[in-house]
Amino acid sequence: MAQFLDTKKAVSVISDLIKNAGERLILVSPYLKLSKDFRELLTYRDNVKREKTVIIFGKEELKQDERNFLQALRYLDLRYYADVHAKCYLNNDDMVITSLNLYEFSMMNNKEMGVLIQRARQVDEQVYDEAFREIEFIKSNSLPYVFPLTASSVTAQEVPKKEEQSTTLTGFCIRTGVKIPFNLEKPMSADAYKEWNKFNNPEYPEKFCHFSGESSNGETSVNRPILKKHWKKAKAQFNL
Repeated sequence: MAQFLDTKKAVSVISDLIKNAGERLILVSPYLKLSKDFRELLTYRDNVKREKTVIIFGKEELKQDERNFLQALRYLDLRYYADVHAKCYLNNDDMVITSLNLYEFSMMNNKEMGVLIQRARQVDEQVYDEAFREIEFIKSNSLPYVFPLTASSVTAQEVPKKEEQSTTLTGFCIRTGVKIPFNLEKPMSADAYKEWNKFNNPEYPEKFCHFSGESSNGETSVNRPILKKHWKKAKAQFNL
């Protein structure tokens, strides 16, 4: 059964959720201004665990300090979705649905609440799976956030336009999910390619979509790096 969380417990559980995350870590928060503790947790995950982190936001421009921190995370998939209002944080085992944004002021000053859903509990498993499918839907409709090339203020609403004008097209490694240049001939990072080249099987099922960065559940490969549902959109965006 889902566990009720007050503000203090919600912050603590989300911290543990990030700290204990394995392959999956998705953070959905309209407003984004990370506390020192959360920055340290994400830095540790990025530098030591080297696992992908997905953050979806959409309600406020990022300050320069926030952009600098996020841009330094090599395994971060930062995405923008204007309509997102949900606050949901999950790894492979646990999920927190809450009123709490990933916003330092909210964590320190506001009265928030939420619920903890644990997939290992049979009564929570269906709720976790249904909520995860909704998060995947939100992610599939979001856009990769493109960091501005200058220090000038860029609002979130300008992101799609910036993405179209960028000379460096952003893609995702189909094996690890990390950001790489978009290139259908080279849909893997250098490290992933070395691993793949040991067997050199272009039909081998991979984990991520080169275009969207979402989990592909084995439906992508070197020969088919983009999920079928995104092919039309990719053709239009990248003039394929």
